[in-house]
Amino acid sequence: MMPWDLKSDRPIYTQILEEMKKRIISGYYQPGDKLLAVRELAQEAKVNPNTMQKAMMELERENLVFTVRTTGRYITEDTELIAETKKEFAASHVENYYMQMKDLGFAKNEMIELLSSYEEEKE
Repeated sequence: MMPWDLKSDRPIYTQILEEMKKRIISGYYQPGDKLLAVRELAQEAKVNPNTMQKAMMELERENLVFTVRTTGRYITEDTELIAETKKEFAASHVENYYMQMKDLGFAKNEMIELLSSYEEEKE
């Protein structure tokens, strides 16, 4: 079980949505996997069930999750949608990184250098 790392600096609903997307695009949840019930997920994340329900409804709206009336919620089997969501998620993170580094006065080549040296340090 992956820990829920929710912070008070942003709306909990938004963080739940991001965490669920991250779990889907990273492969933690596989296409077609059955999710825990909303109450169980809320208990695991230590959040109000209504907040978890709101996030699940948004995931359904985005077609990343679907409901089978009598058996519960499942992860989409649309691997193209998962791949597209992963690209969008990555692009958002790249944009945040780029803007923050630009605000600190770094040029693009310096950002790339920092990323490369970071990766080498971690290997």
